[in-house]
Amino acid sequence: MNSKKAKDGVSRATLRGACLCGEVSYQVKHQFNNFYICHCRQCQQLTGSAFAANIFTDPENIEWLSGHDGVSNYNHPSRGFSKAFCSKCGSALPFLNKSGQSLIIPAGSLSKAFEEIPEANIFVN
Repeated sequence: MNSKKAKDGVSRATLRGACLCGEVSYQVKHQFNNFYICHCRQCQQLTGSAFAANIFTDPENIEWLSGHDGVSNYNHPSRGFSKAFCSKCGSALPFLNKSGQSLIIPAGSLSKAFEEIPEANIFVN
C-alpha cells in the first residue's frame, strides 16, 4: 500500500486488488464513501455466502492495471443490481452500480486485508 498525505493532511493510500488467477488487477485510492456488510438474499446468491462485504466509492476511483478486457458483467434485467467477475476464474471484481453513481468494490478482491470497520450490517433479519 502506498501512502501519501493530501493537502488536508489526510493519508490517501493506494490499494491494489486482483482476481484469484491474477489475470485482472486494479488499484483504487483509499477514498471510500461507505463500507457495508450486506446480508440480503440477493447478495447471498451473488457471493454464495452468508453476506457480501462491499466498499462504495466514486465511479472514477479505479485504474485497471491489467486484464480489464477479461472482466465479465452481469446486469439483472428487472432488478437493480449488477456484478462483475473475472471471466477466467470467476472472482468478484469492482463494478459500477446500475445507476452509475457508485463503484462497488468487493472487499475480498483487495490484495491486502481491508482493515476498516464496516459502517453497518445491512438487511439482517
